[in-house]
Amino acid sequence: MLDSLKNPLSLIGRLFFVLLFLPAGWGKLTGFAGSVAYTASGGIPMPEVATAVALVIEIVGSLALIFGFGTRWAALALALFTFVASFFFHNYWAVPDAQVMVTQLLFFKNMGVVGGLLTLAAWGAGAWSVDARRGN
Repeated sequence: MLDSLKNPLSLIGRLFFVLLFLPAGWGKLTGFAGSVAYTASGGIPMPEVATAVALVIEIVGSLALIFGFGTRWAALALALFTFVASFFFHNYWAVPDAQVMVTQLLFFKNMGVVGGLLTLAAWGAGAWSVDARRGN
């Protein structure tokens, strides 16, 4: 039974990743100044450049996942981005005690997202994708 669900589940899984990244990228694009300020608050050097890179990764990576085009590379880029960003913005080891629980939850949620993206990078987009039609 599960074999018959591989392709729809793969597509649905890719779309759920997009729900995390596309709105975030779009928000950075439409509210660039505020996003730069938030990036700077995390101690990221060159916050304008970092914000621009982040929004490109989030938007282009999301589009790649939607269509299943360059899925493995997109998943790797999104995984690396999420991994690095988690250490700057969900550093639960450096926040006041009252903030540890939520920040730690967000950090480990992101590590789970990284794991899912690495799995997608390993196995690909599935048959319902541009990659499959191209024989990748």
